Amino acid sequence: MAFSDRELLARLVQCEAGGEGENGMKAVANVVMNRVHVSVGEYSRLGGSLRNVVYQQGQFDCVRETIGGSYNPQNIYNMNPESIHFNVADWALAGNKLYGLGSALWYFNPFSTTCRQNFPGRSGVFAVRIGQHCFYNPTEYYAET
Repeated sequence: MAFSDRELLARLVQCEAGGEGENGMKAVANVVMNRVHVSVGEYSRLGGSLRNVVYQQGQFDCVRETIGGSYNPQNIYNMNPESIHFNVADWALAGNKLYGLGSALWYFNPFSTTCRQNFPGRSGVFAVRIGQHCFYNPTEYYAET
């Protein structure tokens, strides 16, 4: 049985940012929805579908059942979302935005106290750090991807 968009987003939020508090989870959900709604670049060609964004190859470690040839136990299929994860998913699906996040299309955990200025490559420029994750807004270059 396929997950509904609501459950899929709740599972992704739990898996990707479950330990980052409510703002961290909202930031991840916000990035996913920004990708769904962006009108230029590679994500715009996914057809405005949350499912296509989440399952786009190589985008979210939590969608991969194996990483580097080893089983990845922290994946969306093993998550059991709780009310907080569904609340965050509902919040994002309703069109809400986290103040200060902007139009961020990417995030990553640098496992250090500093964030790179650009990620990925020239496509994104640092916007804000929330918890352990750095968030990046698209540059003009992104529109050409």
